[in-house]
Amino acid sequence: MAQEIERKFLIRDPGIVDSLAGERLTQGYLSHDKNATVRVRIAGNSGWLTIKGKTVGATRSEFEYPVPQEDARQMLDELCGAGVIDKTRYRLPQGELCWEIDVFHGDNDGLIVAEIELPSEDSPFDKPDWLGEEVTGDARYYNSALSSTPFNQWADD
Repeated sequence: MAQEIERKFLIRDPGIVDSLAGERLTQGYLSHDKNATVRVRIAGNSGWLTIKGKTVGATRSEFEYPVPQEDARQMLDELCGAGVIDKTRYRLPQGELCWEIDVFHGDNDGLIVAEIELPSEDSPFDKPDWLGEEVTGDARYYNSALSSTPFNQWADD
């Protein structure tokens, strides 16, 4: 079974990306069902369709398929409506693992999140000092949630 095991953190030091090359990503959601989300994404010259299952702990099913960029663009424009996510992703290798740091733009401007995919939920990994609070279990930080309730609309806690 295809699955994603991912831990997610806020960033304490946004300068961590200053020396890294990033890739602009645009993504929207075709379905926000509680048991599965369906996402379309454009990354560079590639399009992707991704189906993700319900998150349990830090694990969920994930199925990803390439689609022509023109089809992905049309799906974003015609089927996703408002709430398209715009972000720049930076990759920072750490041994055999890799941190993906997302700097959000538009309605989610100001939000910076780091994710690390793990081989198992109990896999050890080093936590760099630029990491902040872990938000793995906080559904507000799911990209699908950010598409409907953007970061700039959150009430101050």
